[in-house]
Amino acid sequence: MEEEITADENTAVIVKDVSVCFNLSKEKVDSLKEFFIKFLKHQIKYDEFWALKNISFTLNKGDRLGILGLNGAGKSTLLKVIAQVYKPSSGQVYKCGVLAPLLELGAGFDVQYTARENIYLYGAVLGYSKKFIDEKFQEIVDFSELERFIDVPLKNYSSGMKSRLGFAICTAVEPDILILDEVLSVGDAKFKKKSEARIQEMFNRGVTVLFVSHSIEQVKKICNKAMILDHGEMKAFGEIEEVCSKYEEMVK
Repeated sequence: MEEEITADENTAVIVKDVSVCFNLSKEKVDSLKEFFIKFLKHQIKYDEFWALKNISFTLNKGDRLGILGLNGAGKSTLLKVIAQVYKPSSGQVYKCGVLAPLLELGAGFDVQYTARENIYLYGAVLGYSKKFIDEKFQEIVDFSELERFIDVPLKNYSSGMKSRLGFAICTAVEPDILILDEVLSVGDAKFKKKSEARIQEMFNRGVTVLFVSHSIEQVKKICNKAMILDHGEMKAFGEIEEVCSKYEEMVK
């Protein structure tokens, strides 16, 4: 039985011994029927892939953590575990307060439904009540600048329009914790400026931030702490300058 996490009033996020294992199928299966036949005959073989291995760290309220690492290091997986998109294979995550995950914007949309319907659907996925969405609906529409297309099915939207809608929904709440997976801005130059201003407002309120970026300069500009992930393992965690120096050595 896992030991209960204890946190004080200054704690925002605790990640304790978190590991994530994916089973990768070795077999080429062309249909669901073929999969079930092979599965029942025990002909499906898997390779275990550990995307994260025993990750532990604590963030206090107001900390801004930059997560550094090469492609495949486990950065996005870690954010998805904290955002409860993935369940860890082992370990625990504690979060204090409301979380806004700016991950794959619009990934939870149903393209057969209209933007109006998706605002309520996506809002529910993020844990917002219908009453909250009712109150924020016009603000979401105004911010996304999609009023003319609000009753159009999302299958007719461009990827940029979907991202704008996703960004407007995710940031309608005033979060305590903000998760950014290389999504600092979306859309055209005008909308980009507006979205950056909204994120800066959140920073100014002292929100706790977990931020994935390939840009060390961007991490230094935004964050006070940093982490290095390498093949699912945490190689460093601590003050920004020290960790960024280690990362610069690693990628030379």
